[in-house]
Amino acid sequence: MEKNASVASDVLELQGFDISPEFTYPLFFLLLLVYLSLLFSNIGVLALIIMEKSLHQPMYFLFCNLSVNDVIGNTALLPQVMAHVLSTKRFITYNQCVAQAFHSHTFGSASHLILIIMAIDRYVAICHPLRYSSIMTGRTVVGLSVVVWGVSLVLVSVLLGLTVRLSRCRSFIQNAYCDNPSLFKLSCEDVSINNIYGLVFTVLLFTCSIGGIVITYMRIALICWIKKNKELNNRALQTCASHLLLYLIMLWSGFLTITLHRFPNYPDLRKIAHILFHVVPANLNPVIYGLQTKSLRVKIVEILQRKKVIPF
Repeated sequence: MEKNASVASDVLELQGFDISPEFTYPLFFLLLLVYLSLLFSNIGVLALIIMEKSLHQPMYFLFCNLSVNDVIGNTALLPQVMAHVLSTKRFITYNQCVAQAFHSHTFGSASHLILIIMAIDRYVAICHPLRYSSIMTGRTVVGLSVVVWGVSLVLVSVLLGLTVRLSRCRSFIQNAYCDNPSLFKLSCEDVSINNIYGLVFTVLLFTCSIGGIVITYMRIALICWIKKNKELNNRALQTCASHLLLYLIMLWSGFLTITLHRFPNYPDLRKIAHILFHVVPANLNPVIYGLQTKSLRVKIVEILQRKKVIPF
């Protein structure tokens, strides 16, 4: 298939990863291991929270959003990437490509917004513990979750809607996966509107994300400094340090992916950054938010003891 077709085709060719034959299977099995690991950990923690009534608390329900987002976002990306690692002919239909781009961008925007509401939850728990149950009610949690998913779906729908309206004069995607920039680069029309909205979308998302995290963490740090309570400081440090580490990893890998789209001389680095943006937080989330949370950790140990996996 030619890389620049004069007539738009419903079948697109992806560039994929440029790897040596001897690294094909090691890369495939590495991606498979990573994918199975994130599926097992996220679905396992999600099922535990649903089944255990003692875990039906605002913090855990908010965490469910993160697990669902990680599973859907990575399922839309990794199986196709793994299949194309083994194949020399990497084809995908235009509709499948749009669907993958939609899930990928929804994953990215929802990840940022979910971490914001989780930071707000931690702020209320640490700074207003006596009012926590009255503020973070079930209705509040559901409302925050609906806002996160609603905003993400609307923003991404407009983003992809501006792209699918364009006519196509190419059928070759210079990428290993489908995203919005790769899709609108298939067009020979003026894509200024796409670039402008994409920039506004990115700036708005990052501003809200960074601003929300900075404000909540500064308030938490201020309360800890004023009260000088050792137990409060330890609780805040344990909760916020892991949350901040995960957020920084996700932030910089996402920022690197977006920036490298403006520098076509580094295609492999961009592809790797995008994969890391998906798989690293998805594998760390259950560990950071699950195993470091005492109630959830206790339930996991109880289940393992019941099954006699570990001795009493």
